[in-house]
Amino acid sequence: MKRTPALRQTNTIMGNPSAQREAILVTGWCQSTRSIVACLRRAGHPVAVYASNHFDTTECQPISPNAIQIKALDRSVRIIHQLDEVGPFKLVIGGTDENEFQKRALIRQLEGVLSPDAVIAINTESIPLSSLQREAHHPERIIGVNWTEPADTTYFLEIIANEKTNLRLVDDFYTMAKDYWQKDPYVVRSDAGIRTRMLCAMIREAFYLLENGYVSVEDIDRACRNDPGYYLPFSGHFRYMDLMGAFIYGVVMQDLFPELSKARHVPQFFTEMVQNGGLGMSSGEGFYTYKAGEAEQWKTSFREFSQQIRQLMSQYPFGYEAASERAHNQSVVHE
Repeated sequence: MKRTPALRQTNTIMGNPSAQREAILVTGWCQSTRSIVACLRRAGHPVAVYASNHFDTTECQPISPNAIQIKALDRSVRIIHQLDEVGPFKLVIGGTDENEFQKRALIRQLEGVLSPDAVIAINTESIPLSSLQREAHHPERIIGVNWTEPADTTYFLEIIANEKTNLRLVDDFYTMAKDYWQKDPYVVRSDAGIRTRMLCAMIREAFYLLENGYVSVEDIDRACRNDPGYYLPFSGHFRYMDLMGAFIYGVVMQDLFPELSKARHVPQFFTEMVQNGGLGMSSGEGFYTYKAGEAEQWKTSFREFSQQIRQLMSQYPFGYEAASERAHNQSVVHE
């Protein structure tokens, strides 16, 4: 497997060698906006949020399915209602629905008020970065950046670049995320992210098993939670295969690969569920049914779990430097 070269480590923040944190503009209406702001504020960045009509900052209630609440934002966060109020930001973190038109419209708006060297880091799960760079005045400063919720407690950060991207800007963004945001980022240099591809592959197989009556929703969740749910935070896929014996997986997969789902359609049961209003916890109905108040309990528990699992993962860093040092020290004591 080809390894991505490690990016150079610097102490710059988007090209600024000073220790002072740059102000960051967060814009868009993705679900994780609030926790992204919390992540940046914790790192000491002054933050402004562009609040278009997708936000209601008075009643603090969402005004559309794509809107988010802002009531939990730090009071020091500045709310901007017009892009001409933006000012000299060097970094904008943009979030929109997974809609190419929305993303390109946001980029056009931002390019109209930002300086040419400002970085636009926009979420894109399935749309190629090159599509978002098309018709941009400065495509080299547009990078893809995907977060996961809650953004202020998880290590995840996916950075997407391509041949048009200014890699120095990617390098500086990577360093800032690692050094100041407490992220464990990775860079994809092939125009599109990988996280969603892997997730969708697992979802496709789960849909196939449900559609063909192998198991129930609960069975699949138990299989995921009680097996990969234990080892993935510790090691990821490939290190776990090394740990268990990679040859075993080769033998099993030789026979199993042809049997895995190659379906190119969304199952009928899932389409009907969504069409009938089964949108998940937000509607009280999805793969499971939720009583009044139960969704908020799940969200609170998920945030507590995220904080706890982060603390546990921090004891077993991906590079295992600390684990190796402990093992060495223990061997020295025994000797």
